[in-house]
Amino acid sequence: MAESSFSILSNIGVIGLDESSEIRFSIDAYRGYRYASIRKYLTSGGYTGATRIGITMTPEMVKAVAPLIAALPDIPATVMEAELGKFAKRPGMSVIVRVSSFQGSKGLDFRQWQEDESYKGWTKKGIRLPIDKIKEIKTLFAAMARSLEEKNI
Repeated sequence: MAESSFSILSNIGVIGLDESSEIRFSIDAYRGYRYASIRKYLTSGGYTGATRIGITMTPEMVKAVAPLIAALPDIPATVMEAELGKFAKRPGMSVIVRVSSFQGSKGLDFRQWQEDESYKGWTKKGIRLPIDKIKEIKTLFAAMARSLEEKNI
C-alpha cells in the first residue's frame, strides 16, 4: 500500500436504507493511518459509490464507543434520547455520539464537534443511523471493534 493511497482493509457489513442507498461499516487506511469508517453509499441512479455523509473514528474511539452502543436496548421504541459520549479525535475536534430526534425520527448520531479559537460548534461531518436498525448497528459496531482488535490496530 502506497503511503498516500486510500484502501479498504476490511468490509465489516452493510445496513440497507432503501433501494438506492446503504450504510457501510469498514476498516480503512489512508496516508499510513488506520481507522473505522461508517459511510453512506448510493447504489443506483446517476452516481454509485461513497457520499460525503459519514464519519471516521480512531481505533481508540471505537473501543470506547462499542460498549456504550452494546448497552442500548434492542427494541427501538425503548431507546431513550441521550448523549452517549464525546470522544477526542484530535486537538480541537471531537466526535459526539448521541441518540436524538430530528424531524420526528429518532436516530443514533455520530457528529464532529469543533472547538478552537476560530469556531465552536457542529461541523458538516457525521452520519445519522436510523434507530429502527439498532440490532444491526449493534452487531456491526461490535464486529468493527473485534476486527480492529484482531488486526492489532
